[in-house]
Amino acid sequence: MHARFLRGAVRSAAVAAAVTGTLTWAPTANAQPFEPTPLASTAPAETPVPDAGSIEITAKDTAGDVLPGAAFLLLDSAGQEAGRGNTDAQGKLTFPDLAPGVYRLKETASGSPLHEVVADQDVIITPGATTRLTITDSFKAARVLLQAKDDKSGKLLPGATVNIGTGTSTLLTLTTGAKGTASGELPVSSQTTQFWVKQVKAPAGYDLYKPSKTFTAGPGAPVTVTVTNTKTATNPTPDPSDKPTHKPTGAPSTHADKPGSETGGAKPSAPGAGTPDAKPTSTAVAIPDGDSTSATPAGSLAHTGAGATPWIAAGAGILVVAGAVTLVAVRRRTTTESEPHDNSETN
Repeated sequence: MHARFLRGAVRSAAVAAAVTGTLTWAPTANAQPFEPTPLASTAPAETPVPDAGSIEITAKDTAGDVLPGAAFLLLDSAGQEAGRGNTDAQGKLTFPDLAPGVYRLKETASGSPLHEVVADQDVIITPGATTRLTITDSFKAARVLLQAKDDKSGKLLPGATVNIGTGTSTLLTLTTGAKGTASGELPVSSQTTQFWVKQVKAPAGYDLYKPSKTFTAGPGAPVTVTVTNTKTATNPTPDPSDKPTHKPTGAPSTHADKPGSETGGAKPSAPGAGTPDAKPTSTAVAIPDGDSTSATPAGSLAHTGAGATPWIAAGAGILVVAGAVTLVAVRRRTTTESEPHDNSETN
């Protein structure tokens, strides 16, 4: 190429000399600036960041299904955007060529009207490594409206408390207010979840609704739950007019055929005393001599033996006196008989 350039230069000098009549030799140094330089388009591509890392995201819901279309934003430690994108049909998204450091990951959309987005989180990128994350989006809560009603009139009742849950877990407790209703959010774990409701406190004046009801609810969908109560049965209060208007006077009468009654005649006497008079009297009956048994006065109870006690005591006294007299007499007689014998011995 240099030879061609020199020949061109010589030819040009010759032409110039022919025109001007002077032959001039161009220095060879003038040929140096004409060497071609590399074009910008042929410059090598930008070299990758040394020791770069990456983030690989997999988006799912609580039921384990992947979530395509979930949107994420990645910010570096200075708060500048380092990348953004959406998950593919398999629920995956990758942020490559990230310098090592701490990044902030934000989920801006779940890609589904049934799911919530997760809270922001920090991600640490290590040199030459891929950080894999599984993002789990929960289902939106179901909106529950509780009503307590009178089973006959349908009137809404305040003060009813129920527990709502699934399986063995209680997830929500609601108590109806002054209008007989209550509302709350019920967490769901799938697109159709079955729940149970059980009343734990009945409204005032009503019996507890003991059966356990079931219902289904979906993410973000409203559902109404109704429990019915029956009024508590009460015993009728006695009417004051039913009470007796007068009180009985005197002791209650005794049936005529019962012994000892006021209208049935005299009480029976002791055996062998004869038939008593209709009207008892206090007239005494004579006691025959030598008979220790007395007749029972008419209309009185039979003797129990207490009347013979004075006679027994008198007899015992007589016997004691008689014994004492006999003893004295025997002593006197003994003394009298011994006195002459003593005199003869003295003489």
